[in-house]
Amino acid sequence: MGLPCRRCGRRYDAALFAFGRTFHCACGERVARAPRLRSAHDPCEPRFLADAMLGRLARWLRVAGYDTRHEAGIRDADLARAALREGRLILTRDRSLPEEWSLEDVLVLESQDALGLLGEVGRRFRLDWRRRAFSRCSRCNARVEPVARAAVADRVPQGVLARGLALAGCPECGRVYWEGSHTERMRRALAGCLEPGPAPSPRSTRAGTAPRRPVPGCARAGRR
Repeated sequence: MGLPCRRCGRRYDAALFAFGRTFHCACGERVARAPRLRSAHDPCEPRFLADAMLGRLARWLRVAGYDTRHEAGIRDADLARAALREGRLILTRDRSLPEEWSLEDVLVLESQDALGLLGEVGRRFRLDWRRRAFSRCSRCNARVEPVARAAVADRVPQGVLARGLALAGCPECGRVYWEGSHTERMRRALAGCLEPGPAPSPRSTRAGTAPRRPVPGCARAGRR
Protein backbone atom coordinates (compact mmCIF):
# COMPACT_ATOMS: atom_id res chain seq x y z
CA MET A 1 0.00 0.00 0.00
CA GLY A 2 2.78 2.44 0.80
CA LEU A 3 2.80 5.43 3.11
CA PRO A 4 0.54 8.34 2.02
CA CYS A 5 1.22 12.06 2.16
CA ARG A 6 -1.41 13.65 4.39
CA ARG A 7 -1.69 16.69 2.15
CA CYS A 8 -1.81 15.38 -1.41
CA GLY A 9 -2.30 11.63 -0.93
CA ARG A 10 0.78 10.62 -2.92
CA ARG A 11 2.10 7.25 -1.71
CA TYR A 12 5.68 6.25 -0.98
CA ASP A 13 7.31 2.85 -0.62
CA ALA A 14 7.28 1.99 3.11
CA ALA A 15 10.85 0.69 2.83
CA LEU A 16 12.03 4.28 2.40
CA PHE A 17 11.04 5.02 5.98
CA ALA A 18 13.15 2.36 7.67
CA PHE A 19 14.63 3.39 11.03
CA GLY A 20 12.32 6.42 11.19
CA ARG A 21 13.53 8.23 8.05
CA THR A 22 11.21 10.98 6.81
CA PHE A 23 10.87 12.64 3.41
CA HIS A 24 9.55 15.86 1.96
CA CYS A 25 6.76 15.18 -0.51
CA ALA A 26 6.69 17.08 -3.80
CA CYS A 27 3.83 19.13 -2.32
CA GLY A 28 6.05 20.30 0.54
CA GLU A 29 4.55 18.14 3.29
CA ARG A 30 6.92 15.97 5.32
CA VAL A 31 5.91 12.30 5.20
CA ALA A 32 6.75 10.12 8.19
CA ARG A 33 5.67 7.04 10.03
CA ALA A 34 3.28 7.48 12.93
CA PRO A 35 3.79 7.06 15.78
CA ARG A 36 7.47 7.87 16.10
CA LEU A 37 9.80 4.93 16.61
CA ARG A 38 11.10 4.34 20.13
CA SER A 39 14.34 2.68 21.18
CA ALA A 40 14.00 -0.06 23.78
CA HIS A 41 15.91 1.80 26.49
CA ASP A 42 15.55 1.56 30.26
CA PRO A 43 14.51 4.99 31.62
CA CYS A 44 16.14 4.12 34.95
CA GLU A 45 19.45 3.27 33.26
CA PRO A 46 19.86 5.64 30.29
CA ARG A 47 22.36 4.74 27.60
CA PHE A 48 23.36 7.55 25.29
CA LEU A 49 24.47 7.99 21.70
CA ALA A 50 26.12 11.38 21.13
CA ASP A 51 26.16 12.67 17.59
CA ALA A 52 29.36 13.42 15.69
CA MET A 53 29.73 16.95 17.13
CA LEU A 54 29.41 16.01 20.81
CA GLY A 55 32.65 14.16 21.51
CA ARG A 56 33.54 16.23 24.59
CA LEU A 57 30.09 15.70 26.07
CA ALA A 58 30.48 11.94 25.50
CA ARG A 59 33.75 11.97 27.45
CA TRP A 60 32.18 13.81 30.39
CA LEU A 61 29.22 11.42 30.48
CA ARG A 62 31.65 8.51 30.59
CA VAL A 63 33.56 10.21 33.42
CA ALA A 64 30.21 10.46 35.23
CA GLY A 65 29.84 6.70 34.72
CA TYR A 66 27.22 6.57 31.97
CA ASP A 67 27.34 4.31 28.94
CA THR A 68 27.82 6.77 26.06
CA ARG A 69 28.67 5.82 22.51
CA HIS A 70 30.27 8.34 20.17
CA GLU A 71 31.79 8.07 16.71
CA ALA A 72 33.39 11.04 15.06
CA GLY A 73 31.90 11.55 11.61
CA ILE A 74 28.94 9.20 12.10
CA ARG A 75 26.14 9.86 9.59
CA ASP A 76 22.62 10.62 10.76
CA ALA A 77 21.34 7.43 9.15
CA ASP A 78 23.84 5.31 11.10
CA LEU A 79 23.07 7.29 14.25
CA ALA A 80 19.36 6.48 13.97
CA ARG A 81 19.98 2.81 13.23
CA ALA A 82 22.41 2.41 16.13
CA ALA A 83 20.03 4.13 18.58
CA LEU A 84 17.17 1.78 17.68
CA ARG A 85 19.35 -1.32 17.53
CA GLU A 86 21.15 -0.69 20.84
CA GLY A 87 18.36 0.99 22.80
CA ARG A 88 20.13 4.35 23.17
CA LEU A 89 18.92 7.93 23.48
CA ILE A 90 20.34 10.31 20.87
CA LEU A 91 22.00 13.51 22.07
CA THR A 92 22.38 16.25 19.47
CA ARG A 93 22.44 20.01 18.86
CA ASP A 94 20.99 19.51 15.39
CA ARG A 95 17.44 20.86 15.54
CA SER A 96 16.56 19.29 12.19
CA LEU A 97 17.37 15.73 13.26
CA PRO A 98 14.03 15.02 15.03
CA GLU A 99 12.23 16.30 11.95
CA GLU A 100 14.27 14.28 9.45
CA TRP A 101 14.13 11.12 11.57
CA SER A 102 10.86 10.14 13.20
CA LEU A 103 12.43 8.99 16.45
CA GLU A 104 10.98 9.53 19.90
CA ASP A 105 14.18 9.32 21.94
CA VAL A 106 16.11 12.37 20.79
CA LEU A 107 17.25 15.16 23.11
CA VAL A 108 18.13 18.40 21.30
CA LEU A 109 20.61 20.37 23.41
CA GLU A 110 21.21 24.11 23.48
CA SER A 111 24.53 24.80 25.23
CA GLN A 112 27.72 25.48 23.33
CA ASP A 113 30.26 24.09 25.84
CA ALA A 114 30.74 20.58 27.17
CA LEU A 115 29.88 21.33 30.81
CA GLY A 116 26.75 23.25 29.84
CA LEU A 117 25.66 20.32 27.71
CA LEU A 118 26.37 17.92 30.58
CA GLY A 119 24.18 20.03 32.83
CA GLU A 120 21.31 19.85 30.35
CA VAL A 121 21.53 16.06 30.17
CA GLY A 122 21.82 15.85 33.95
CA ARG A 123 18.69 17.91 34.51
CA ARG A 124 16.72 15.86 32.00
CA PHE A 125 17.72 12.45 33.31
CA ARG A 126 18.73 13.19 36.93
CA LEU A 127 22.10 11.52 36.52
CA ASP A 128 23.40 9.91 39.71
CA TRP A 129 27.10 10.53 39.13
CA ARG A 130 28.25 10.07 42.73
CA ARG A 131 27.30 6.40 42.67
CA ARG A 132 29.12 5.54 39.45
CA ALA A 133 31.67 8.23 38.57
CA PHE A 134 34.99 7.10 37.06
CA SER A 135 33.73 3.57 36.42
CA ARG A 136 34.16 3.83 32.62
CA CYS A 137 37.04 4.52 30.30
CA SER A 138 36.69 8.07 29.01
CA ARG A 139 38.33 7.07 25.74
CA CYS A 140 36.39 3.97 24.66
CA ASN A 141 33.43 3.73 27.09
CA ALA A 142 34.24 0.25 28.45
CA ARG A 143 33.96 -0.42 32.19
CA VAL A 144 37.33 -0.22 33.90
CA GLU A 145 38.56 -3.02 36.16
CA PRO A 146 41.07 -3.25 39.03
CA VAL A 147 44.53 -4.22 37.82
CA ALA A 148 47.59 -5.47 39.69
CA ARG A 149 50.56 -3.11 39.79
CA ALA A 150 52.87 -5.81 38.46
CA ALA A 151 50.71 -6.24 35.35
CA VAL A 152 50.97 -2.58 34.31
CA ALA A 153 54.26 -1.52 35.89
CA ASP A 154 55.74 -0.71 32.49
CA ARG A 155 52.88 1.71 31.74
CA VAL A 156 52.71 3.57 35.04
CA PRO A 157 55.22 6.13 36.40
CA GLN A 158 57.41 4.81 39.22
CA GLY A 159 56.20 7.60 41.49
CA VAL A 160 52.64 6.35 41.20
CA LEU A 161 53.71 2.78 41.97
CA ALA A 162 55.74 3.93 44.96
CA ARG A 163 52.75 5.77 46.43
CA GLY A 164 50.72 2.55 46.40
CA LEU A 165 47.75 4.07 44.58
CA ALA A 166 44.97 1.76 43.45
CA LEU A 167 45.03 1.20 39.70
CA ALA A 168 42.25 0.48 37.24
CA GLY A 169 42.56 -0.55 33.61
CA CYS A 170 40.40 -0.55 30.53
CA PRO A 171 40.00 -4.08 29.11
CA GLU A 172 39.35 -2.67 25.63
CA CYS A 173 42.06 -0.07 24.96
CA GLY A 174 44.48 -0.90 27.77
CA ARG A 175 44.51 2.57 29.29
CA VAL A 176 45.49 2.68 32.98
CA TYR A 177 43.94 5.06 35.52
CA TRP A 178 44.89 6.25 38.98
CA GLU A 179 44.11 9.10 41.35
CA GLY A 180 45.66 12.25 39.92
CA SER A 181 46.01 15.89 40.90
CA HIS A 182 43.09 16.96 38.75
CA THR A 183 40.66 14.46 40.27
CA GLU A 184 39.10 16.84 42.78
CA ARG A 185 38.73 19.50 40.11
CA MET A 186 36.77 17.09 37.98
CA ARG A 187 34.56 16.13 40.91
CA ARG A 188 33.75 19.79 41.47
CA ALA A 189 32.87 20.15 37.80
CA LEU A 190 30.54 17.14 37.93
CA ALA A 191 28.89 18.41 41.11
CA GLY A 192 28.43 21.87 39.62
CA CYS A 193 26.78 20.49 36.50
CA LEU A 194 24.76 17.63 37.92
CA GLU A 195 23.71 18.91 41.34
CA PRO A 196 21.84 22.05 42.45
CA GLY A 197 23.92 25.20 42.54
CA PRO A 198 25.92 27.28 40.06
CA ALA A 199 27.90 25.39 37.47
CA PRO A 200 31.68 25.93 37.37
CA SER A 201 33.24 27.97 34.62
CA PRO A 202 34.19 25.74 31.69
CA ARG A 203 37.59 27.46 31.60
CA SER A 204 38.42 26.21 35.09
CA THR A 205 37.97 22.51 34.32
CA ARG A 206 39.18 20.12 31.68
CA ALA A 207 37.77 16.77 30.69
CA GLY A 208 40.03 13.92 31.66
CA THR A 209 39.98 10.85 33.83
CA ALA A 210 39.98 10.59 37.59
CA PRO A 211 38.48 8.55 40.46
CA ARG A 212 38.64 8.48 44.22
CA ARG A 213 37.29 5.07 45.01
CA PRO A 214 40.09 2.51 44.82
CA VAL A 215 38.14 -0.08 42.83
CA PRO A 216 37.37 0.45 39.92
CA GLY A 217 38.43 4.04 40.40
CA CYS A 218 40.19 6.03 37.80
CA ALA A 219 42.23 9.14 37.63
CA ARG A 220 45.13 10.32 35.65
CA ALA A 221 45.54 8.03 32.68
CA GLY A 222 48.62 6.13 31.65
CA ARG A 223 48.85 4.81 28.10
CA ARG A 224 50.29 1.68 26.60
